[in-house]
Amino acid sequence: MKATIERATLLKCLSHVQSVVERRNTIPILSNVLIEAAADGTVRVMATDLDLQVVETMNAVSVEGAGAITVSAHLLFDIARKLPDGSQVSLETADNRMTVKAGRSRFSLPTLPRDDFPMIVEGDLPTSFELSATTLAQLIDRTRFAISTEETRYYLNGIFIHVSDEELKAAATDGHRLARYTIPRPDGAEGMPDVIVPRKCVAELRKLLEEALDTNVLVDLSASKIRFTLGGEHGVVLTSKLIDGTFPDYTRVIPTGNDKLLRLDPKSFYQGVDRVATIATEKTRAVKMALETDRVTLSVTSPDNGTAAEELPADYRSTGFEIGFNANYLKDILGQIEGDTVELHLADAGAPTLIRQDEKSPALYVLMPMRV
Repeated sequence: MKATIERATLLKCLSHVQSVVERRNTIPILSNVLIEAAADGTVRVMATDLDLQVVETMNAVSVEGAGAITVSAHLLFDIARKLPDGSQVSLETADNRMTVKAGRSRFSLPTLPRDDFPMIVEGDLPTSFELSATTLAQLIDRTRFAISTEETRYYLNGIFIHVSDEELKAAATDGHRLARYTIPRPDGAEGMPDVIVPRKCVAELRKLLEEALDTNVLVDLSASKIRFTLGGEHGVVLTSKLIDGTFPDYTRVIPTGNDKLLRLDPKSFYQGVDRVATIATEKTRAVKMALETDRVTLSVTSPDNGTAAEELPADYRSTGFEIGFNANYLKDILGQIEGDTVELHLADAGAPTLIRQDEKSPALYVLMPMRV
């Protein structure tokens, strides 16, 4: 195999694929990327961790010899990163080594044969639809902070995507909070199976979307696999196994009878929570909210660090009461609200609270209170 690629093209491609590769691997070939040079002048690069696979196709400056080989992902990425800008990088293989040349630099790297490289067998992916990259990025951003990190409840370690009548819904929860985002059901998504997209796939996809926000993403899926294609045939293809488990019926925890409505400015609310939480310790992450007519008083009491309080103007006309929330969880949700007002629908100090921008907002959040 012999191919020459512009450094910028190679670096961009390797930056996409190498993050899938785990730093520590018991199977040596999983530390490698597969590089395939074709006679038509394209070079395909692939990486996998056996659950997630990413393939990117780039146009080479020239391909003098077609072929395929695997080489250390992180080594090649680090080399490409340090090569001078604008240089042409030549990749050539012979005798189980890959020679990387650019300008006056020359590296000889060990390789492993391509036949040993594992691939995810996609099988049949019967459901297929398109989403704009911007919509998909929003769907991820509005929900992923609520994904559980508890390995024992593995079925909560991802974003749950399902369709109902005319909508596609994405939800994530860790048992303390719930985030849901709803969009009109795209053509082709009707009858799709309920799927749970793993956290790592979500993170890699979000990174790729950053560079493709003005394009559409093709989504193909079955009950066990999902594939995202960005940028057409010379783009990136991300394929992932789905989490094999049943996501709980989260609609049961979305309160419908919360009759106390609190409206306030999300930015000043966020900053107020952030300020009073400065003195909160790991044990006392709770911020207390005392609700009175047209105002909210935020307070934190810490046995080690003292007390803090801040009063915020608010639109509140129900009976006053006190409720406590985890300050970090509250900030995570408020950070997703883009408008000038946020609505909190409350019932009492022990019941889950519904948070949203307004009734038309595609995003909806539920937060469990804390004892304070």
